[in-house]
Amino acid sequence: MAMSAWKRAGVCLTAAVVVAGVAGCQDGDGGGKKKAGGSADSQVQTQNQMTEVLQAAFKKTSEAKSSKVRMTMTMPAAMDGGGTMELSGVQGWDPGVMDVTMKGSALTAGDPDAPEQIRMIMLDDAMYMDMGAKQAAEMDGKRWMKMDFGAIAEESGDPALQKQLTGGMENMNQDPAQQLALLLESPNLKHVGPEKVDGVQTQHYKGTLSFEEMLDANKGTKSLLSAKERQELVDSVEKAGMKGYDTQVWVNEDNYPVKMVVGMKFTQGTMNMTAHYSDYGAAADVQAPPASETFDFMEMLKELEGLGEDSEAGL
Repeated sequence: MAMSAWKRAGVCLTAAVVVAGVAGCQDGDGGGKKKAGGSADSQVQTQNQMTEVLQAAFKKTSEAKSSKVRMTMTMPAAMDGGGTMELSGVQGWDPGVMDVTMKGSALTAGDPDAPEQIRMIMLDDAMYMDMGAKQAAEMDGKRWMKMDFGAIAEESGDPALQKQLTGGMENMNQDPAQQLALLLESPNLKHVGPEKVDGVQTQHYKGTLSFEEMLDANKGTKSLLSAKERQELVDSVEKAGMKGYDTQVWVNEDNYPVKMVVGMKFTQGTMNMTAHYSDYGAAADVQAPPASETFDFMEMLKELEGLGEDSEAGL
């Protein structure tokens, strides 16, 4: 496989990890923390009012199970795959699936042969990337690369990462309902005020959590990870340079989020993800590509490693 294709695969995997929420562990019950509220004027809601609005939005969004999505990700230049990436398509969160088209500087930077856009499909704990006609010609007509999160986790040898990656897309998918649940757990939840987004009136909310607070908010993680594994995961995230996690949401009058902004703070800078949601309940009939047109990333990697060992043995 050409180096440019490897680069595109790495960029797409970075996007998948962010979208799938591997670093963002969310609570799935939408419970939230209720705090005593003070006085409120016409622009600022009390804490209880905020909780009620976001709980109602969580309930409606969870029941919708899918929507159309338009997303922009901006990664610091110092990070692998740094640049801007745009995704548009359909996303489902019961079950967790996604079928989107990706484009942007993160895919094409320094690669004159890179396609202008790549289709990415996610379902059943796996990601499929359409690597293009040129790649298919080099791979016996197989243009789709499959990345099995379970296989990647097993190969890593990291128990905590394995449990994170194999926990199921339903638990990891960074869908709007889960983001609302996460926002409800923020100890500094704020109502910014009314704003117009995409031509509709909304209410703007924001909050911040540390990675440890995210773990504490996630009941699923508590049951999956031992105290030692939890600490190993926290240590690995700190080593990666992740410092905080900011979430903003704009909720319309029908109690659906129409926009979300998620910021992950790293030592290299902030990775921002801005998503616009519409057509809640839109069909998310996502299908895996034909097996005859698909090659497995991990199997190919092992074959390449085997060829390298054979070459060294022959010296």
